[in-house]
Amino acid sequence: MDFSGFYDFFAAISFKEIFTATMILFAVIDIIGSIPIIVDLRRKVGHIQSEKASIVAGILMIVFMFVGESMLKLIGIDVNSFAVAGAFIIFFIALEMILGVQLYKDDAPETAAIIPIAFPLIAGAGTLTSVLSLRSEYAAINIILAIIFNIVFVFIVLKNSGRIEKVLGKQGIGVVRKIFGVILLAIAVKLFATNIKELF
Repeated sequence: MDFSGFYDFFAAISFKEIFTATMILFAVIDIIGSIPIIVDLRRKVGHIQSEKASIVAGILMIVFMFVGESMLKLIGIDVNSFAVAGAFIIFFIALEMILGVQLYKDDAPETAAIIPIAFPLIAGAGTLTSVLSLRSEYAAINIILAIIFNIVFVFIVLKNSGRIEKVLGKQGIGVVRKIFGVILLAIAVKLFATNIKELF
């Protein structure tokens, strides 16, 4: 039996790539900044299915990383166009975080697990776009590990959202949101600049 494919897959592990991909996904997912939303959801629905939401979000990201490009080709959209569209989404998410405004509004859900926690709060359009963009630059194993690290962190935050809100306070959460909002803004600009050139 030839194990060379498995060896090559795991041989591509790079701590630098894992760290960078983890930080990018952490900024895009912005689970700390979403704590007020999570707490509000908990008040409305009584219980958040943290395990289910985390697992489904992780599976969505990993599956999209492998089949996302094929899905786009199937409907006649190239990766660069998708990345540019994603750059706009990330840009507006960053504006929400920096300016403290809400551009996207949704009705209050009846349950809080797959919708809206897993999608679109965790594995939303911005996250999936970032995963696909990372796939073109980094090895798959490094992105998968980055996704797993983020999902573990997301699960911890979902389980302890009330405590974290008390520790950080509204002001602390606001500062974190603004810091990662600036990072996201820079990511959006880079994503746009890199892919817009390929369209012309």
